[in-house]
Amino acid sequence: MRLGDIKKNYNLLNSVDWDMTPEEAIALHLEWGPLRSQSYYNSRDNDNETVYFVINTWKNPPILTLVRRKGFDSEELGNFSLPKPLEAEFLQGIGKYKGVYAVEGKVRDWLKKELDV
Repeated sequence: MRLGDIKKNYNLLNSVDWDMTPEEAIALHLEWGPLRSQSYYNSRDNDNETVYFVINTWKNPPILTLVRRKGFDSEELGNFSLPKPLEAEFLQGIGKYKGVYAVEGKVRDWLKKELDV
């Protein structure tokens, strides 16, 4: 899948939760921990589905991934590269630590522009 494929798939594009973080997704689907608010989901069960982007820095270069999580299942819908200047700025901003990060700030702005959101 390419970013252009997501851009054309309005159902998928409209299902992206731009505020979801990796930590919150785990709390929602695996740990049943606290969420951004008690009313975020009326119930937490295996029918809830979340689609969100993350940046994985465990490999070099970092990978932008679109994830679909439903219950205990997780599916990578697509992996994408960041533009080199944005990648360098992102890595500098996180101190080059390895991990899985939420899509925020300039990365989110770039991604939304690419997807016409």
